Amino acid sequence: MNYVELDIPAADTEFAEILTAELAELPFESFEQTHGLLKAFIRQDDLADCKDEADALLERYGVSGHRYVQIESQNWNAVWESNFEEVRIGDRAVIRAPFHAPHPELGEMDIVIVPRMAFGTGHHSTTALMTEALLDSDLRGLRMLDMGSGTGVLAITAVKRGAAKADAVDIDDAAVESCRENTAANGTADRTEVLAGDVRCVAGRRYDVIAANINRNILLRDMAAYASMLESGGRLFVSGFLEQDTAAITGCALQNGLKPDGVRTRDGWVAAIFTK
Repeated sequence: MNYVELDIPAADTEFAEILTAELAELPFESFEQTHGLLKAFIRQDDLADCKDEADALLERYGVSGHRYVQIESQNWNAVWESNFEEVRIGDRAVIRAPFHAPHPELGEMDIVIVPRMAFGTGHHSTTALMTEALLDSDLRGLRMLDMGSGTGVLAITAVKRGAAKADAVDIDDAAVESCRENTAANGTADRTEVLAGDVRCVAGRRYDVIAANINRNILLRDMAAYASMLESGGRLFVSGFLEQDTAAITGCALQNGLKPDGVRTRDGWVAAIFTK
């Protein structure tokens, strides 16, 4: 399968983060900021359906000089792996590829992620924020849902923190395959069910913890579903939105019987916690 790289001039980091949030609502799968350039990656077939919308979005922000570059699929994994760096979550955990050396000195958690296109390797601020929040939580014996699981980092973290069971859900088939591969690599597959679909595929199930790292619009759309699936006293962790969207997310959570229970920010991105 071929991918296309959209190169966008974006020297300002905050501006690049805003564009990332906007493009994430289209079928762009991953992003990279480097040398004044924002790179957004999308499947070639998906781009055909949203190119006009992407171009209109960039025009609305006054962006010019962007270009689309086709990446041949047979070269993609090698390119992705060559740029994959391990991620440290303080001194408590490391998210690394299989070809990185383990770090036994960190002690608490070693998470192995096979580099693929799926979003959620830990490099993005939202994934790191959510991982930190789960590391700070007592998850022993709890049932957890990871919505928009991507590579499965959050489900893996929860199980390694003692969760009895995790459901990992993503609408993208490549992400589902990646999540299955990574839960096996981390020895958490026996306590993780990986499902393809959206929130409807787990309708009727009950959870003590839900982690949803998606985007603003989907969080607002599905907030009622999250609230209905949470046990009383259960906690909802959400991210994938910018600081200016915090009021809208919080207001929607309050309307669905969820009480604010903490906020973390990094590089303009937010992870918020709510309790039912």
